[in-house]
Amino acid sequence: MLTTALIEGVLQALVAGLLTGAVYGLMCVGLGLIFGVMRVINFAQGDFMMLGMYAAFYLFTSLGVQAAFGATFGPFVAILLAGPVLAIFGYVIHLALISRVSGTRTAQLEGEGHYAQLILTLGIALILQNGGLMVFGSVLASIRTPLSSAAWELGPFFDMSVFVNKARGVDAIIAIATIGALALFIARSRVGKSLRAAADNPMAATYMGIDVNRAHRVAFSLGSGVTAIAGGLLATNIPFHPFIGVDYVIVMYAGVVLGGMGSIIGAFWGGMTIGLVQQLSTTILPTQLQNAAIFVVFLLVVFFMPQGFFGRMVERT
Repeated sequence: MLTTALIEGVLQALVAGLLTGAVYGLMCVGLGLIFGVMRVINFAQGDFMMLGMYAAFYLFTSLGVQAAFGATFGPFVAILLAGPVLAIFGYVIHLALISRVSGTRTAQLEGEGHYAQLILTLGIALILQNGGLMVFGSVLASIRTPLSSAAWELGPFFDMSVFVNKARGVDAIIAIATIGALALFIARSRVGKSLRAAADNPMAATYMGIDVNRAHRVAFSLGSGVTAIAGGLLATNIPFHPFIGVDYVIVMYAGVVLGGMGSIIGAFWGGMTIGLVQQLSTTILPTQLQNAAIFVVFLLVVFFMPQGFFGRMVERT
């Protein structure tokens, strides 16, 4: 009986890890796209995710999405709409600020250019956090749907059943579909090809007539929008506040490094690994030690595979 309960608990944690990991993977892909194309370490990425959560929340509660699509699937429509909203916001932020310390303007600065990028993105993060606190307040918010408290039952198999939370299941489907659409866009579209060219060799891309600065702007916009969608998906299961981005930016960078710096596919699998470790660790550790378990695995992977899962691949986009 004890063995059966243990196996059932591990299977339950495995399913939860896969579902959560898919959303983490989408989150990491947004950051991986920005770093892969622009080579900019963006400390504000978690706060773009936070803004995506609030954008989805207000689209659902105040701008008619709930009335148009209902309480069950309305949140997911609002989440998908939050992506373009934050993509536009990211485009403007890059045009106004990030472009001043990245792209062809700083191509010859080498290390000095990166210092300015770090300080600028950290400043943007602090402004978004404190601005969010003033605008949205400190009260926890969430995007609840009836699916959040319902589950599908898989089984019983050998007197064991595994329950799949319906909201997390839909979240995982949307996350994988978004990643698939993004991968198709980058692989097949003209804009996607310009992003890959700008990532591989900005100088050669410029000689071929590609506007590298515009490619960077598009990459930053897409990365912001993708991460906003991931944040909205997380908000269907957890409450959030203006400082939640601080917690998840660490998860994003851990996933990107695990997958291999510059690899979008690697970023997804890095996020998936973090989700699995986080959920599986709860079978033997207290919830408070989830992050400790994540970084123990992180250090082990980096020790034996310094380049990450896909780090030896030249692919950056």
